[in-house]
Amino acid sequence: MRLLILGSGGREHAIAWKSAQSSHLSKLYIAPGNAGTSEIGENVDLSYNDFEAVAAFALDKAIDVILVGPEEPLVNGIVDYFESRDDLSGITVIGPNKKAAQLEGSKNFSKELMKKYNIPTAKYATFTKDNIKDGYGYLELMKPPYVLKADGIAAGKGVLILKKLDEAKKELKNMLEGKFGAAGNKVVVEQFLKGIELSVFVITDGKNYKVLPEAKDYKRVGANDTGLNTGGMGAVSPVPFANREFMDKVENQVIIPTIKGLRKEGILYKGFIFFGLINVKGDPFVIEYNCRMGDPETEVVMPRIKSDLLELLDGMATDTLSERDVEIDPRSAATVMMVSGGYPEEYEKGKQILGLKEFENSMVFHAGTKQNEDGSVVSNGGRVLAVTSYGKDVERALQASYEAIEDINFDNAYFRKDIGFDLI
Repeated sequence: MRLLILGSGGREHAIAWKSAQSSHLSKLYIAPGNAGTSEIGENVDLSYNDFEAVAAFALDKAIDVILVGPEEPLVNGIVDYFESRDDLSGITVIGPNKKAAQLEGSKNFSKELMKKYNIPTAKYATFTKDNIKDGYGYLELMKPPYVLKADGIAAGKGVLILKKLDEAKKELKNMLEGKFGAAGNKVVVEQFLKGIELSVFVITDGKNYKVLPEAKDYKRVGANDTGLNTGGMGAVSPVPFANREFMDKVENQVIIPTIKGLRKEGILYKGFIFFGLINVKGDPFVIEYNCRMGDPETEVVMPRIKSDLLELLDGMATDTLSERDVEIDPRSAATVMMVSGGYPEEYEKGKQILGLKEFENSMVFHAGTKQNEDGSVVSNGGRVLAVTSYGKDVERALQASYEAIEDINFDNAYFRKDIGFDLI
């Protein structure tokens, strides 16, 4: 199999790392990739939102499968583009088409789907500029904190949780007047749910599905979940409270109704589905869907999959997923993100990274790096490295990751020192 992975983060590095272990892989490309992926496959200077350029490259290199890492190309319709051209019919694109990608691309779409098919989620209502006064009235009926979500994709910044009613009304107005651009033309106002969050992932061919290892990530930049939201400061897998009883509820109340509901809506969904869940007194509620794998969750999920990833992708593409098995490593995995000082606000790039090496029980997935002509590796983003380790349990996996981080350094590096401590 000749595989092209689109993306440049830790998620794509982890997927490339896992794909490279497959006996079915003959050639691996990553576009645009990073310093870490260049050691596994061949990086390609290509924008994943330039569908024509991606198609031309895929034809030139006889690519069999394209795996789309980020959500943006999926929401923008890369699958539809490939399906619209006869000369691209031999290339499989892993991910949902534009209509199916609304599961992530439109909060209102996903909430309506959940409501229609009785999938547990927070109570909500959707508002536009035309009925903003109704939005104010709805907020007045709710108890704080108030949750406001931009309908569309807003680079991970479109969700606001506010404690004061006047502040919530002000932000609703700001969002509907363009704070997040077109993503905020509609705003979903929903009930705040109190509980512990986790992420569950499946791969599906539209009818059958396989459940991958679950994970819990840590979004806030500061210790004890304080400070600004980020793309993710670390993750652990498995999640101790996600026992068989809880996961049975997830499967029967969330996963199956979602896949069946999409089919009933006439939507063929092929690819990964990320279920952002919250455990409320032992019951799962859906906070959000994503139409791709999460980051940094992928950096703990991929190391725990013992099965051949490319066989699962082939099963998805050929509608034979039900015949494939997912074998999961019983060990725990924990990842800690090393980020640039100042992230998620202003930060500097180009800091040389020292101490990168092969670790006995840890892996370093590059999230925001590039390699200079002299061979040195430098920071090239807010989240720079994801240090992932195995362990008999979460505590030992975390200990190994923190020990590995002691050997790695770049100027003004920062990481949370309490990832997973709430589970230990």
